[in-house]
Amino acid sequence: MTDLSFSEIQEYLHRHDRSELPGLTISVLRNVVVEPLEPYLEYLACRMGFNAEVSFGSYDNVFQEAVGGDGGLLGPETDAVLVFLKLEGLSWDLARNFNALSGEQVRAEAARLEEHFSRVLSGIRGQTGAMVLWHGLELPAYPAGGILDSREGEGQSAAVAGLNEFLKKSLRSAGNCYLVDLNLCRLRVGDKDFYDWRYWHIGRAPYSREALREIAGEDFRFIRPLKGRNKKCLVLDCDNTLWGGVVGEDGLGGIVLGRTYPGSAYYEFQQEALELYHRGVILALCSRNDEENVWEVFRSHPDMVLRREHIAAARIAWQDKATGLRQLARDLNIGLDSMVFMDDSEFEVEFVRETLPEVTAIHLPADKAVENREILAACGLFDTLSLSEEDRKRGAMYQAEAQRKKLRTQAADLLNYLKSLEMVLTLSFADELTVPRIAQLTQKTNQFNLTTRRYTEEEIRNLAQSGRADVFCLRLSDRFGDSGIIGVGILRYDSGRALIDEFLLSCRVLGRGVEDAFIIRTLKIALGRGCRSATGEYIPTARNGQVKDFYEKHGFAALEEARGRKAKSFSYDLGQGVGSEPAFFKEITSERIPDNG
Repeated sequence: MTDLSFSEIQEYLHRHDRSELPGLTISVLRNVVVEPLEPYLEYLACRMGFNAEVSFGSYDNVFQEAVGGDGGLLGPETDAVLVFLKLEGLSWDLARNFNALSGEQVRAEAARLEEHFSRVLSGIRGQTGAMVLWHGLELPAYPAGGILDSREGEGQSAAVAGLNEFLKKSLRSAGNCYLVDLNLCRLRVGDKDFYDWRYWHIGRAPYSREALREIAGEDFRFIRPLKGRNKKCLVLDCDNTLWGGVVGEDGLGGIVLGRTYPGSAYYEFQQEALELYHRGVILALCSRNDEENVWEVFRSHPDMVLRREHIAAARIAWQDKATGLRQLARDLNIGLDSMVFMDDSEFEVEFVRETLPEVTAIHLPADKAVENREILAACGLFDTLSLSEEDRKRGAMYQAEAQRKKLRTQAADLLNYLKSLEMVLTLSFADELTVPRIAQLTQKTNQFNLTTRRYTEEEIRNLAQSGRADVFCLRLSDRFGDSGIIGVGILRYDSGRALIDEFLLSCRVLGRGVEDAFIIRTLKIALGRGCRSATGEYIPTARNGQVKDFYEKHGFAALEEARGRKAKSFSYDLGQGVGSEPAFFKEITSERIPDNG
């Protein structure tokens, strides 16, 4: 999460004016004292560009606040609900008196807790659609059955694990609800440092500051993608980062890389980067080096885990890293704030931090290479709330994009190039197969996104089934491959008017006329619903400036706005017709407009 101490975090918060930042409303329900968590949450929110407003429910009043609505903690404006229900406060018998229970009593007590969990979760969901982060039950470090506990099918550890499994299933069914595994946090901190037993006995405050720091960091692994602030691209240096030594001086046979120490530190670091690649993270290189020397290592070194096909883009030249990162952002058509840069040079890292503060730059000290894999795995910057088929294929998609760029340089003009791509667009309405990807795109798309409204899978599902809206997506394929679902539109209907609630496209496909075809198809859907007009909204952010004129360029008229309102509204008279899609597409198909009641 951070190396800052508790006092340093408080000083950081005191120095930074957060009043102009967008709010992040967090409500905490608990049966233990966790108030010292607040500055950690505020700090992480501030680093993410938000002003966290953290409210704590009354001590051990979770049921009343969730089911009865006491305290006014939960509502439509809530962004995240954190739930802490420690087993000792729920069932003393299961936590500390386990050996006195019969098997039947254990099962009855577990069933009682499951009913309690269900009612609390249902109560929360009845008040808010916010993300719920339910902190799971901690497994006993010293089970009641001693060394025989693991052999007993109904031992204490098994009983606690069973309750956590019940919670996982219940949360999954509720939508936008997740189990935060405190046992993982405890494992990272270490059991002896995770708890403060003195404060547990004095005031039922079980967790140390180190524990609360780790828990807050784990919570933000979920909150970051909810707010579209997770990262997309890992940019790596080469010498003393992917391998030990300098390839230009030491040669292919002299660099340090292998299955045994010291080369194993770099081998495992590469393996961790490859794990991220298979989760859909873009891998890129930015190195002050001779390009041929670098690619020779990729081609010929027997212990290279990463291969050239895993690298979406590279800037290998004798230039500063900030320049290289800017070029990579252009090459990949992503924002600098989507990048994480890792380098062994403290100078390069500090230079990037100073020159490109949007980029998250992480120092990997060459004398501590054995810690590099852990640093990468622990950063939590690439976590997403779902993993789609498009994510798994992203590496291949960027390879295909390199082929498109090569074709573009060979084409006589832009129109011939676009025709030669043989693009096929398919518009379809949301269903169970596409809802996860649609929600994911609303959460992570920042540049070509007119409103940047973020939706969870459950919210998308509810909208699609509401009878008052259409949720649809756009798929693109061409001669080089299938780009998958790359666009999302949401139309809400009100008295013969279509409101364009969401209109976004993946940055990977911009510049091919897809946006022109997509807006025309969107207007055709509105026309098919019998609407007389369509209204679109542009809500400016720091990252979507490229679409500020989008509606006006496509025939929408600007509406007069209330003074002081940042959002701009535009209207399109559907009576004038909607025109035709660009002729260079090989095929454009749309599903029949569904009956939405």
